[in-house]
Amino acid sequence: MASEVERTTRAPYAADPSRARRFVAEPPSPTRTEFQRDRDRIVHSTAFRRLAHKTQVFVHHEGDHFRTRLTHTIEVAQIARALARALRLDDDLAEAVALGHDLGHTPFGHTGEDALDACMRPYGGFDHNSHGLRIVTELESRYAEFDGLNLTDTTIAGLVKHNGPLLDAAGRPTARYRARGVPAAIAAFDRRRPLDLARHASLEAQAAALADDIAYDAHDIDDGLRAGLFTLDEIRRAVPLVAAIVAAVEERYPDLEPARLIHELTRRLITRFIEDAIGESFRRIAGAGVASAEAVVSAGRTLVALSPDIEAADRDVKTFLFAHMYRHPQVQAEREKADAIVRNLFSAFLADPSAMPADWAARAGAGEPARAVADYIAGMTDRFAIHEHARLFDGPPQLR
Repeated sequence: MASEVERTTRAPYAADPSRARRFVAEPPSPTRTEFQRDRDRIVHSTAFRRLAHKTQVFVHHEGDHFRTRLTHTIEVAQIARALARALRLDDDLAEAVALGHDLGHTPFGHTGEDALDACMRPYGGFDHNSHGLRIVTELESRYAEFDGLNLTDTTIAGLVKHNGPLLDAAGRPTARYRARGVPAAIAAFDRRRPLDLARHASLEAQAAALADDIAYDAHDIDDGLRAGLFTLDEIRRAVPLVAAIVAAVEERYPDLEPARLIHELTRRLITRFIEDAIGESFRRIAGAGVASAEAVVSAGRTLVALSPDIEAADRDVKTFLFAHMYRHPQVQAEREKADAIVRNLFSAFLADPSAMPADWAARAGAGEPARAVADYIAGMTDRFAIHEHARLFDGPPQLR
C-alpha cells in the first residue's frame, strides 16, 4: 500500500496504484502497492531472466562488455525512474513498464524478430510487442491460480501502448500497424479486456518509452565506439550535440584517456536528454491542462517528450548510428548468420515438432503449430539458438 509521503508527493495526473485492477482478483499486499507487485513479478519471470543472454546489436559471442537485452532494460528502468520521480509520477509503474518492455524480443535482437516475422508471415506474423503481451498474460506458467503474471490493467496497457496508441480516433491502425493491422493477439486481448487502443498510455508508460529511446542512443554510441565501428571524430562531425559535449570534456580534462572520454560523453548525453525531457514534459503537461490520469490518456498527444532542439539532436544520433553501426559491414555479416539460424530452426521445428521438448511438441499438436514453434524460438537465448542449430544441422553458421 502507498505510504502517506507517496500519496502527498504524487502529482494529480500520476497513475494511482490503489485504482489498479487485475483480471483475477487477489488480496492486496500489506507491504507493496499494486505497481510494486507488478514490477516484482516481471523481475522474477522466466522471460526476464532470459534477457541476460539476448543481444541488442552485437551477438553474444562478440564480448562480455557489450549490452544485452537485460543490461539495456536495467538502464531503461533507471532513466524511467529518474523521469518519473522528477515529474512526480508513480516511479514503480514507470519501472515496471521499463522492465517489461522488451520481454517479447527474440534472440539476436531485431534481426531475430525480422527473421521470425518473415517465417510467420503466412500465419499472422510475429511482433515483439504482441508477443510480450502474450508472455505476461498466458505464456508464463508460474502461478497456481492463473496463467501469465496477472498484472494490473494499467501496467498491461503501458506495455502495449508505451510507444503511443495503436489506433487513431477513427479506429484505423496507426502508422506502425497500418500495412498489416493491429496484431491478432493484441486485438483478441482488447476484446476481452479493453485496452483503449486509440488513447495514450499513462505518463509513467510514456516516461518508460522515452527512457528506452535515451538509453538506445547513449549505449549504442558507447558500444559502437568501443567496438571500433566508428570513431569519435566521425560522430563529432555528424552530431553537433556530441561535438559540444566532447569539446566541454576535453576543455576541462585535456589529457583524458579515450575510455574515460567515451564514458563522459555517454553519461553527459543521458543527463542532457533527461534534464531536457523533464522541462519539456512539465511544459506539455501544463499546456494540456491535465489534472488526472484519465485526462492524460485522453489528451490526444504524447506529454513526456524532448524539446524540439534536443529531438533534432536525437534524430542526428539515430541517423548516424543507422549508417555507421546498424548497417556496418561487420554487423551486417553477423545479422545474415543470425537470420539463417532463426529461419532454419523454424523450418526444422515446423516440419518435425517432436524435435522440440515434449511440452512444446504437445502445444504444436494441440493447434496452431507455427505459433507454437515461433513461441519456442522467441523464448530462446542467443546461445541456446546457436546450440539448437548445431544439434539439428551440419555446418551451422558460425557466429563470433
